[in-house]
Amino acid sequence: MMYLPSRTVRDAVKQATRASGLPSCGPVGAEHTEASGRGSRPAGAPGTRRVPPVAATLGALLMLLPQPAGAQEGWEQLLPDLTSSGEAFGAKLILLVTIIAVAPAFLAMVTSFTRIVVVLYFLRSGLGAHDIPPAQVLLGLALFLTFFTMRPTLEEINDKALQPYFSHTITAETALRHAETPLRAFMFRHARTADIALFARLAKLQNIKRRGDVPTSLLIPAFIISELKTAFQIGFIIYLPFLVIDLVVTSTLVSVGVFMLPPMLLSLPFKVLLFILVDGWRLLTVSLVQGFY
Repeated sequence: MMYLPSRTVRDAVKQATRASGLPSCGPVGAEHTEASGRGSRPAGAPGTRRVPPVAATLGALLMLLPQPAGAQEGWEQLLPDLTSSGEAFGAKLILLVTIIAVAPAFLAMVTSFTRIVVVLYFLRSGLGAHDIPPAQVLLGLALFLTFFTMRPTLEEINDKALQPYFSHTITAETALRHAETPLRAFMFRHARTADIALFARLAKLQNIKRRGDVPTSLLIPAFIISELKTAFQIGFIIYLPFLVIDLVVTSTLVSVGVFMLPPMLLSLPFKVLLFILVDGWRLLTVSLVQGFY
């Protein structure tokens, strides 16, 4: 890791603060030494100037980020203008943070992640092992299976939208339309017609005759409930053999008069053994992946 000298960081902060029109951070270097020799001023005294720490930090980071030749314009298009002052800076910062916070959930809802993660949690619930596999493992497996199943769509988005936008051959609006097309095609393949018709009826849209007439705001919830229904159907099939094992173990314990031993505790080894014998992870992965092709 390369460590930058403190003077470089102070100069970057001063330059970013000066560009933003905000008050200076105060004396630096020799001036600071002289001020410290005279004693610190009380808070709120005349001449005391302070800068918001968020603005200074973001400005310094932007100044210290390595930028290749010709990339300055790309940074300005991707990030909001952090040199704005006052309310404009705060509004843009809040908008950027909101987009960063909402984007993962939005992307999870329009991909195969919903079906995969619900099925995996059905599997863990059917096994009766509440903490095995851990939630982090299930989420990681669901995430990588999502990347695998969405690879053709993501490659098309990258070729038709991201790369032309980064090379400055198309505008942001055009890139958004190009990225929306393959994503809509993916959702149309897995959204049920009845669910699309349901939301069209709820939205009171009567002039839908082809796919192009379906707005994306209507297609996304239809796709989500279609994925949830499919995931619940798969979860029901996964639950059945485990339910049979629970019934057999419970009836056996009742017949021999053993009431103090929890049936779930005794049936867990048999469930795990059955899942291993049938190579359950392979069967489940094949079923999930082939369901999207």
